[in-house]
Amino acid sequence: MKKYFRFSFLLVIGYVFLTCNRNIEFNNSFSLGKGVNVSHWLSQSDKRGEERLNYITQADFDTIAALGFDFVRIPVDEEQLWDSSGKKEAEAFRLLHSSIQWAIHAELGVIVDLHILRSHNFIAESNPLWTDPAEQEKLANLWRQLSAELNQYPNNRVAYEILNEAVADDPEDWNKLLNKVFAAIRVLEPERKIVIGSNRWQLPETFPALRLPENDRNIILSFHTYLPILITHYRAPWVDFAEYDGPVNYPGRPIAPEHLDGLSEKAMSVMGWANNYFTKDSLEKSIEPAIKVAKEMNLPLFCGEFGVYPKYISKDIRLRWYKDMCDIFNRNSIAYCHWCYKGDFPIVDADRRTDWSLVSILIGNN
Repeated sequence: MKKYFRFSFLLVIGYVFLTCNRNIEFNNSFSLGKGVNVSHWLSQSDKRGEERLNYITQADFDTIAALGFDFVRIPVDEEQLWDSSGKKEAEAFRLLHSSIQWAIHAELGVIVDLHILRSHNFIAESNPLWTDPAEQEKLANLWRQLSAELNQYPNNRVAYEILNEAVADDPEDWNKLLNKVFAAIRVLEPERKIVIGSNRWQLPETFPALRLPENDRNIILSFHTYLPILITHYRAPWVDFAEYDGPVNYPGRPIAPEHLDGLSEKAMSVMGWANNYFTKDSLEKSIEPAIKVAKEMNLPLFCGEFGVYPKYISKDIRLRWYKDMCDIFNRNSIAYCHWCYKGDFPIVDADRRTDWSLVSILIGNN
């Protein structure tokens, strides 16, 4: 009963907060304010069957809304939605439909993000997507199928993201492919909002090379930022410098030179570009190329991913970075979507207990 009362109270408080503060107006057009990625569910996960069914439920979307967020980004992987022969996985599509319906019921906007393909993974050393025309046509066809499934949902509630963090060696390869897929979606849905990021992990610095479809106002630009990587990914097991477990600092130089002794060649290969001097001003300057392109094209811009791996980093440094980033986004009228809800950079733990110190910063209630 106490748990039920606390959750009911949370929903009431969240409703009051949203009524007074949300900056999204679904009655007019699809727009973005403060969001969160519902990751490691239909993407980057081996969960199937009951485990997947129970990992994310309607209660999670109600909680996200009650906490003060106004949209979600839902990463989905090809291997989850289609088997190796190209046949749709019925249960995964049911979950995708349910998630959108839960979000709409909670008055959340939705971005459906095609995150990982069998031919493209943003952390792979090579990706057949860029060299195999059949794989490129396959991507267009996957979106034709997704569009046919999802076009029932209102344009002011659901948007599509063509591909997460494209990593083509030549930016023109990404430009050609995104325009091809964009055209395929437009056949069925001429007014759906479509999210497009730049090549090479959607880094702001690569935005000047982005070539978008012309004369289409239903485009949203998206960048990702995890600078400084030595802070945001401190001791994350998948990074090249995971072995470093010494002190770090922000703002300033993340690792003092005297603490670099003894690191492997692999770890040191990162330090040349990652161990620079970082401040709030330098972080803001790093996203200026994306801001400039968005202004020139008169298109909305949002940060689709940012966050800090929380397992080992000090709470003070972690929250200081979040405060700086959210202030930068808000000062530049940039919507943002935290990575993530329950995954490796969570705002709630496995028992759905909220990290209030972080959430208060993300929703702007410092």
